[in-house]
Amino acid sequence: MSSLSLAVRDSSTMLRRNLLHARRYPSLTLNLLLTPVMLLLLFVYIFGDVMSAGIGDGGADRSEYIAYIVPGILMMTIGGTVVGTAVSVATDMTEGIIARFRTLAIHRGAVLIGHVVGSVLQCIASVVLVGAVAVAIGFRSTGATALEWLAAFGLLALFSLALTWIAVGMGLSSPNAEAAANSAQPLILLPLISSAFIPADTMPGWFQPIAEYQPFTPAIETLRGLLLGTGIGNNWWIALAWCLGLAVLGYFWSASKFNSDAK
Repeated sequence: MSSLSLAVRDSSTMLRRNLLHARRYPSLTLNLLLTPVMLLLLFVYIFGDVMSAGIGDGGADRSEYIAYIVPGILMMTIGGTVVGTAVSVATDMTEGIIARFRTLAIHRGAVLIGHVVGSVLQCIASVVLVGAVAVAIGFRSTGATALEWLAAFGLLALFSLALTWIAVGMGLSSPNAEAAANSAQPLILLPLISSAFIPADTMPGWFQPIAEYQPFTPAIETLRGLLLGTGIGNNWWIALAWCLGLAVLGYFWSASKFNSDAK
């Protein structure tokens, strides 16, 4: 077999392994998935009227706030899902299975590729489930064209890939699964201090830079513009730059850590 064929075969095997683990042990995924769903329901049904009055023209219209909050919740879903990836990678590293894999005649990168592809697929599935809940409670994307829907899906997939590589690096750098979960907490906390729930320009002046100069805010604003058919300004290229930068950083961090641990 050629090197490419071997890499594809072994990566597919590792992908099936990770998907089987996710199916057999769904508690972690479900717990991480419940957080964005509960936040969505909480902010829509408990705070919806008040929040919509604050971001609108003074009139309370819960449907407007649903449209505003859903893109942020979808991005938060990705951040929460990849925490499970960090835990899974750390578990593999500490339980000895990686050492066993290294004794076998398999492609060196297949283990990481399997984790990454499996995580991206789980992120997309989680986003679809949370999106279904959003539609069920009233979210509508009537202003978006088919091209904008396609761009929105591409952004979600690219953002999932970028955060997954960062999560893999966190998992490889952690001494155990608990430490991996703790180190990945910023991926859940950053959306909370972004423009996911309220516009960044309504925050206190000293706090606005924290919300603006981070990866989630431009990604959320871009997704919001695509799904609602509104303008996205320069957020799209900032979001793209964040995605590419995080993906490259995460890849080289993960590859370096994985190879150094093999020595």
